[in-house]
Amino acid sequence: MGHAIEVAGLSKTFGATTAVQDLSFTVDQGRIVGFLGPNGAGKTTTLRMVLGLVRPTAGTATINGVAYVGLDDPVRTVGAVLDGGALHPGRSGRNHLRSYARASGIGDDRVEELLAMVGLTDAANRRAGGYSLGMRQRLGLATALLGDPKILILDEPANGLDPQGIRWLRDFLRHLANQGCAILVSSHGLAEISQMVDDVVVIDRGRSIAQAPLEQLMASAGGGMRVRGPDVARLAELLRAEGATVSGDGDLVVGDRTGEQIGRLVAEHQLVISELTPVGASLEEVFLRLTQSEAGGPS
Repeated sequence: MGHAIEVAGLSKTFGATTAVQDLSFTVDQGRIVGFLGPNGAGKTTTLRMVLGLVRPTAGTATINGVAYVGLDDPVRTVGAVLDGGALHPGRSGRNHLRSYARASGIGDDRVEELLAMVGLTDAANRRAGGYSLGMRQRLGLATALLGDPKILILDEPANGLDPQGIRWLRDFLRHLANQGCAILVSSHGLAEISQMVDDVVVIDRGRSIAQAPLEQLMASAGGGMRVRGPDVARLAELLRAEGATVSGDGDLVVGDRTGEQIGRLVAEHQLVISELTPVGASLEEVFLRLTQSEAGGPS
């Protein structure tokens, strides 16, 4: 199967300004990909190109192998929330969803299902213009899910959510990914993203500066993976035999293997371990190191 979202050599210039430059990455079914970068890095422009709202200067952006404008049924293929989602302030949350549903041939039962799913049933008859920012985010997410798409593109979905709402969003998106959804999510909330995503794409000034599974990025930047448990001595032997860098005795630190690679070796040899965690830097520290280095600042 192809990639759910594929960006290949994507570039966009606005006059003399280059917003995105030769950007490539993919998002696969069942994965949540964090799309990170400083303000002005080109994140929103990239998302708009994927959704056919901005025409690329060069390169391609496809959804299930097709440009957005060529999708047979876009509502049931991909859902998106940009800028918190557009809503009419005089409409109730329920009527907002119903208007979008009817335009797409979707019944009211789906509207009620989604209101319950995003926790807005009790506020459904209130005017959306009086919603808090967090409530508008939930309504935007419900709108994106009307057609039960298997691909989601979300721009700052945690903006305005309180800690309980952020926890809800994290669990909700993980539930969707476990059902096979491919999710591309941009955010400035690095602490939240670090608990939410499987993979990370970091861009700065329109160019990719890092792309990797989150665990691999954290391990390579922060000092490796820590392993504890009764069978670590045997695991150390196996890892060294494969050429891995291993330090420590009772607690191992493996410098050049991901948690997934170590886990596979543990399973293959039926070893018992009690801990397998990244060592060192937080995602925020990794992000700042990458972007400051790219800008020529301290690294």
